[in-house]
Amino acid sequence: VVSAPNEGWATQVFGEPDLDRLWDAVATATRLDADDPVAAWKEHAAQLGARARALSARGFDAIRFRGPGTELTIGLVPGGRWECAGAETAKGIAHVPNLPTEEVFTSPDWRRAEGTVRTTAPLLAAGTRVDDLELRFEGGKIVDVQASAGADIIRQQLAADEQAPSLGEIALVDGDSAVKKTGLVFHDTLFDENTTCHIAFGSGFPLTVEGGDALSREELLDAGVNVSGVHTDFMIGGPEVDVDGLDAEAQATPILRGDVWQLS
Repeated sequence: VVSAPNEGWATQVFGEPDLDRLWDAVATATRLDADDPVAAWKEHAAQLGARARALSARGFDAIRFRGPGTELTIGLVPGGRWECAGAETAKGIAHVPNLPTEEVFTSPDWRRAEGTVRTTAPLLAAGTRVDDLELRFEGGKIVDVQASAGADIIRQQLAADEQAPSLGEIALVDGDSAVKKTGLVFHDTLFDENTTCHIAFGSGFPLTVEGGDALSREELLDAGVNVSGVHTDFMIGGPEVDVDGLDAEAQATPILRGDVWQLS
């Protein structure tokens, strides 16, 4: 999936239909400005794959985010896998289906999230801009929503079904993100979510658990993977947000400090 610049999108980003400027920003975000874009993407995909494998091997019990307005602990599915955007076709051809991508991600246990979180960037939900979103979690569910703008659209999405208020994704992104280097808000989730760490309420990803694609809705929920009709990403990371992996005894291992990846 690749978004193509057009005058309407450029106007939304810059306030004027500067199509050339938007093409330049998209080129930076998708590494097309590298001397050898194919080599740059192979190196990038390899790094993301290594990070996903390292996180999976650690077998953390939970991920904790700490920063201004944020003190959130999210439980993980036992044996759940971390993934990245690299994939293979049925014939074994390696490819990256989403451009850009900067994340490693997993589906957390939808029943285990406690604390508060504040967004570090605006998000676009159903065409509505949401600013300064603050959420409070109890027992795995969002129980309070506040925002300086757009809170009602979030509340509407959370009311879509009984699983919507629980989390379906944790994604970790460091400060080397090519999308972040543009310094822009693209008003396009595929781009904006790749500027920093983000989480999503609503549906999770069956591929993060063994045999998940063959599981029924009830089996996925029993395994801890959320199933919902919505999936809304929002950005919660940045240089002021520390990210830790917690073991079963709540002992912390740093993953991100000052937007720099720490985990080997």
